[in-house]
Amino acid sequence: MTTKEAVMTTKQIAGRLHSLCSEGKYEDAQKELFSQNAISIEPEASAGFEKETRGLQAIIKKGHKFEEMVENVHGIKISDPIVAGNAIAMKLDMDVTMKGRGRSNMAEICVYQVKDGKIALEEFFM
Repeated sequence: MTTKEAVMTTKQIAGRLHSLCSEGKYEDAQKELFSQNAISIEPEASAGFEKETRGLQAIIKKGHKFEEMVENVHGIKISDPIVAGNAIAMKLDMDVTMKGRGRSNMAEICVYQVKDGKIALEEFFM
């Protein structure tokens, strides 16, 4: 007899996403919580990133590219998640030194859409 994996609720996904991201485990969060066909949308195409990235493996690769651009992380703060229906929102504040660009503070709103127990879409607003 096989057991079917329980589908997480949006609230459960929000809590797990917040927990992993607060620990800096972004790739773990993606592998565990994102659908294979997830879509990631940036505010605009910039710094070598496309506006839209499709598929979990491409999203993970984009994360590696961003990490390679960071010289030093001085601090990261993530707000508690807000959940409404199948949507999750969190504020992310990063104090980082980017290679060749110096230290800067970045603030963004991260919005996630859940479908069938997985994150199907993430979008960032700055």
